[in-house]
Amino acid sequence: MTVKRIRPARIHGRIRAPPSKSYTHRALLAAFFAEAPCEVVGPLDSDDTRATRNGLRVLGAQVRRSRDGWVVSPGPGGAQVPQGAIDCADSGTTLRFLAAAAAQGGNPVRFGGSRRLASRPMEELYGALRTLGARVQTPSKTRCLPCVVRGPISPGRVAIRGDVSSQFTSALLMVLPRLAGRSELRLGGTTVSRPYIDATCAVLDERGIHVRRSRIGFVTHGPQRYRSGRIRVPGDASSAAYLWAAAAATAGSVDVEGVPDDLPQADLAILPILAAMGARVRRAARFVRVAGPLVEPITVDLTDAPDLFPLVSVLAALVPGRTSRLTGAPQIAFKESDRRIESARLARALGARVIAAPSRLEIRGSLTPRRLDCPSLRDHRLVMSAAVAGLSTNGTSRIGRAEAVTKSFPGFWNALGALTEGGGLVR
Repeated sequence: MTVKRIRPARIHGRIRAPPSKSYTHRALLAAFFAEAPCEVVGPLDSDDTRATRNGLRVLGAQVRRSRDGWVVSPGPGGAQVPQGAIDCADSGTTLRFLAAAAAQGGNPVRFGGSRRLASRPMEELYGALRTLGARVQTPSKTRCLPCVVRGPISPGRVAIRGDVSSQFTSALLMVLPRLAGRSELRLGGTTVSRPYIDATCAVLDERGIHVRRSRIGFVTHGPQRYRSGRIRVPGDASSAAYLWAAAAATAGSVDVEGVPDDLPQADLAILPILAAMGARVRRAARFVRVAGPLVEPITVDLTDAPDLFPLVSVLAALVPGRTSRLTGAPQIAFKESDRRIESARLARALGARVIAAPSRLEIRGSLTPRRLDCPSLRDHRLVMSAAVAGLSTNGTSRIGRAEAVTKSFPGFWNALGALTEGGGLVR
């Protein structure tokens, strides 16, 4: 376990955003489903994306490094998906996407992963796969791992709840068009994290796969073929959000390059949030500049951008004497940690007054943010949010487990250090 010591410092400079984790997962699946080798250009090489890459190898793909990324030579697919065991580590996206992919074949595929992953929701997706003809064996309804998935699935009508995880929808949308016939996916309840579904649809469209939105979900006809060729991964708004927020919180300025505004990314929502809190946001052709300080409270519904919840919580805690309200995002209780509880705990540690309710957090910012002493944090988004806050506290903060960031932003500490005036990171 590595603990980082962070002292107050201002963020300033220019940097390129790392590749998108969400689009890397989707690009790998699209390459796997193609009928000829595809190069995933500029992928994010992180714990989660390596879990998906290695899982595709279990399903029969060959994946090798190239100068610009990874080349995926697709496996046999269909009923020929081989028998094997996939370690999803702590990646919910890997489990959900590859469980649906494995259900196309007639051989059993075993899935394992971390203790936390085993407690995250999966029953909606498992139920949908069973409806389509798969056999899914799990320890219980409350423990989703280890599990065994065995297909094949057939086209048909399936319904899932949309208020638990958008990844269920995305997993099915990537698989259903490959089936020989008409499929209808019905979404019940309030659909959360919509931009992630939009990102899936953007990848499908770019690969020549057609899905039609309906009043209650999606309709697709198959079998359709994924187009092969190079798949370029865009810069990541989720990672850039921490750098923009750090500049705003420290009254600094940062230009982040490489995040397109023409592809759906949920965490682009951080830009209007920072603007509403008083930061200056400038969009240029090649970069987005954010400059602080933050002076205004925020009232925001984060249902469609749940990963921002911890970050916006600490930003609210840094606006002195003003009360912010964060609502929505019920799905954050089932992430790598219960992020509603952990976000409230982090804001309180900074000296903020917090009222926590099932549907909202009310955070009154501290007049003098206290240094953080959080050496045992495990959730990557909590660790990065705490690091942003540590740059604005009254004293040197201790943040850990520092290595947690390899799940989604392996270069986080280097990026923060390169942008820190006066050496805010104490190594």
